[in-house]
Amino acid sequence: QVRLVESGGGSVQSGGSLRLSCTASEFNLDEYAIAWFRQAPGKEREGVLCVSTSGGPTNYKDSVRGRFTISRDNAKNTVYLEMNTLKSEDTATYYCASGTVWSQCVLSEKYAVWGQGTQVTVSS
Repeated sequence: QVRLVESGGGSVQSGGSLRLSCTASEFNLDEYAIAWFRQAPGKEREGVLCVSTSGGPTNYKDSVRGRFTISRDNAKNTVYLEMNTLKSEDTATYYCASGTVWSQCVLSEKYAVWGQGTQVTVSS
């Protein structure tokens, strides 16, 4: 079954760090663009950052640029979202998405496969 599973969410104080993982089953992540989205309570889901197919360009939401990075471990078929200098406004459920080929990835919902989400809570 084609799927994505996120892990690594939790609670952290403002200024702290977390690393989220996203592991794929039944397809190879390195063949597709990968994106991270988040949804805060009462708000619409928004794109956070993405990396294009085959190590192409990365696209960031302005508010996370310089704080969040994305990396791949192809041997583990896993992508990581490293989040540093976390703020209370980063509190949300975080989702990874993939399954679509983008030479220039986009922060829109046009990805074929989505994970179930992992909760990140940042307290001030």
